[in-house]
Amino acid sequence: MTEREDLIVGGDGRSRPIWAARPGLMQDYYDTEWGCLVHGENAYFERLSLEGFQSGLSWATILRKRPAFREVFRDFDVDTVAGFTDDDVERLMGDARIVRNRAKIEATIGNARATQTLRQDGGLEDLIWSFRPETTPTPQSMADVPTVSAESTALSKELRRRGFRFVGPTTAFALMEALGVVDTHLVGSHRRGSSGVWAPDGAFLGRGDA
Repeated sequence: MTEREDLIVGGDGRSRPIWAARPGLMQDYYDTEWGCLVHGENAYFERLSLEGFQSGLSWATILRKRPAFREVFRDFDVDTVAGFTDDDVERLMGDARIVRNRAKIEATIGNARATQTLRQDGGLEDLIWSFRPETTPTPQSMADVPTVSAESTALSKELRRRGFRFVGPTTAFALMEALGVVDTHLVGSHRRGSSGVWAPDGAFLGRGDA
């Protein structure tokens, strides 16, 4: 294993950031999911929900708990979660396999209802992508990777106006990273440009699934 700035070149010859350098859960997530396009309202709602639960915690914690989150939130089906009652909140608060934070659980249910309302204006997916920047960052090191942007701040403001909670500017930026709306893979990483939306130099190529 060799190191080049903040990129680690593993035994497979692939360059990854330090946080994804070790084989295992985080590396698998980095190699197969992070920054990739997803499809459908429920997939967008799941990522928004998990980013909200991650606030104040490590992403590794959320990934370890994700199977349980998917089970108890019924695969993040928007209509099902929107119909959750106070009894469901108590059920979730009693489940040690997930993050038992009442405010976050209640926000997830409220966000499902807000997602339903968004359908009349194009839906959650279109709203998030409407805040795509003209170019994406081209970080050479982890110190160059932003945690917030003008676009994520504007997205956060709009989501909150629409009734969403736990969607601050930093959470909104992490959501945009996870969905490929921005590409913050380090220049030189084997995943740079992997979404097909952004060129390695940060130029917008187009969103092929739109």
